[in-house]
Amino acid sequence: MLTMMLAAMDITIVSTAIPQIVSDLGGFSKFTWVFSIYLLAQTVTIPLYGKLSDMYGRKRILIFGIVVFLIGSAASAMAWDIGSLITFRGIQGLGAGSIMATVNTIAGDIYSVKERARIQGYLSSIWGVSAILGPALGGALAEFVSWRWIFLINLPLGALSIFFLLAFFKEKVVPVKPVIDYRGAILILFTLALLLVYLLESGQSWPWISWQSFTLLTLIVIMAVWTYRAEKRTPHAIMPAWLWKNKTLAFTNFAMAGMGIVMMGPETFLPTFTQASLGLGIIASGFVLASMSIGWPAASALSGRLYLLIGFRETSMIGAILVFIACMWFLFLPRPQPIYLIVLNQVLMGAGFGLLSTPSLVGTQSMVSWQQRGVVTSANVFSRNLGQSLGATLVGTIFNNSILQQMKHAPANLPSTTQNVMEILHDPTISAEAKTYLREAINLAMSHVYWGLAFFTIVIFLCLYRVPRRDPNKDTLIEVDN
Repeated sequence: MLTMMLAAMDITIVSTAIPQIVSDLGGFSKFTWVFSIYLLAQTVTIPLYGKLSDMYGRKRILIFGIVVFLIGSAASAMAWDIGSLITFRGIQGLGAGSIMATVNTIAGDIYSVKERARIQGYLSSIWGVSAILGPALGGALAEFVSWRWIFLINLPLGALSIFFLLAFFKEKVVPVKPVIDYRGAILILFTLALLLVYLLESGQSWPWISWQSFTLLTLIVIMAVWTYRAEKRTPHAIMPAWLWKNKTLAFTNFAMAGMGIVMMGPETFLPTFTQASLGLGIIASGFVLASMSIGWPAASALSGRLYLLIGFRETSMIGAILVFIACMWFLFLPRPQPIYLIVLNQVLMGAGFGLLSTPSLVGTQSMVSWQQRGVVTSANVFSRNLGQSLGATLVGTIFNNSILQQMKHAPANLPSTTQNVMEILHDPTISAEAKTYLREAINLAMSHVYWGLAFFTIVIFLCLYRVPRRDPNKDTLIEVDN
């Protein structure tokens, strides 16, 4: 849990301090890469770390990842310009990939199927605590000490987690001949890197319809075909073929990618919506979003009893139904939406995510032996991360296009660009009529986002429906080739 907090709190603590960082280092036009490079490095390395943990053991790989993360943290604290900070954040991301890939695998190793739901509840609660603690701590350090301390604070936490792992985590590594698919690893890393750059930067650094986007898409297709053919012929592939041939593993991973997409709706736009449309302050809007973390760990912890009673697939399907209900509930809330109803809506959505994610992870882990559990777990985590990257682009496109269409009929004194909504809403020269129109436009755009989320929740349900039903009380390990 302490190790997971390093990765969980990183994004939230940095986002709060980014104004001070840019003010000190400059490079406003490049600051989005402070986040993008971290996400990119983390996501593309998850499959590799999963494979390595199956070969060399979880403990070595996790401690290696923590050390790399701490090196990146210390270097980020000493950054002298925005370019150096972006480079060092990439190093941090390389370490975070190990943390994301390995912590859940360890939970699968040392706890039984019945106990894992409670443990996943504890691990999920870390993300909730981080959602609240991260912004508050980041803002306090940036304002009263220095933004560099948001990175330095990782050092004692990381050292303490390494100490606990060395002192208390004992594992028996099954000796295997280390055969690493270096070519496959490089091909996968480059393919995913190009895909994430395309998703993160198109529409931001360059238009969607441009020579840059076309070039990237062409390279992505070429690399994907090359990677598929290379991995298909490799007996020790980083992402082995049996992951996608087995219906349970394949459709569960597709469902997790869909969950990642849906998660990005509220995470990306709910704080902006509550501030701009409902008039909440920054801290209050953060707490509204964090209310999701009340339902998530609670439902995750309770899911163990449910999936032992009715099965992994059925429990996950109930979670998808709860997420769908939460999406539809938001759409039919009275306007202006009462804050307490939005909070309850987020609690319900969090409960749906808890019932959806934990049985999916535990169910796939229970299908394989120790030697394959790292690959299976990392594929699950990777799918959700990739979905989040895709979701950030999709929901952003829905929201921005909705606003753009509505601005064509906006009052005359409303600025044509709404990139800084809060400044417009606080501008005394803008008429009350124009501000009301802008708030309504944001409200309608948020409705369009939630219609999109509801659609992807149906896709998640259909993916889970294709998963064969299994009895969680039986040992049904699948046969794998490597």
